[in-house]
Amino acid sequence: MKKIILVSCMMLTASISAIAQLPAFTFGIKGGVNYSKLKTKDDLTDENSIAGYQVGVFTRVGGLGLYLQPELYLGSKGSDFVKINTGTSTVAASGKVRFTTLDVPVLIGTKIGPSKLNLRFMTGPVISFVVNEKTTFDAAYQNVTGFNNYKKQNWAYQAGTGVDLGNLSVDLRYEAGLSNISMSSEYNQKQNLFHLSLGFKLL
Repeated sequence: MKKIILVSCMMLTASISAIAQLPAFTFGIKGGVNYSKLKTKDDLTDENSIAGYQVGVFTRVGGLGLYLQPELYLGSKGSDFVKINTGTSTVAASGKVRFTTLDVPVLIGTKIGPSKLNLRFMTGPVISFVVNEKTTFDAAYQNVTGFNNYKKQNWAYQAGTGVDLGNLSVDLRYEAGLSNISMSSEYNQKQNLFHLSLGFKLL
């Protein structure tokens, strides 16, 4: 009897250890806000940041403290432009650009603590597809810059931190543009933004 109990305990311990090594899977919904700016590399313009939103889904697969987190969400971003610095003078001008995008980040991360209460760090690339674009530039702005046309997709990377509290998942990230989203060959514009999101784990 003692041998049977001992063998049973050993098998139970081995089973628990094996389960602990299996990759964990999480699926959930998320929503949040962002603060974005379309930065011109040559400092031709003065830009103002704008507030936007994001809403979508996320998955997380991993084990041993590492995880892969692909996401899919709809969001808004863009920038306000208030004047043009030509080098010799400042031209009074204004413009606005608003993008609605479908964003697909693929992040790799690490976490400290159990699945229901932990601190996470993540980074990875994101591709954005423009599904709607609204621009309003006055004549002075268009004459000097030619910023009225933008590409339909662009690349960026994200890096940030997050915490899990039960089924809730909170992330704070910075996104930096990698590709020039302007169709103009003279100017280099990249979208930069901060994200704050709240997720709820369904699985």
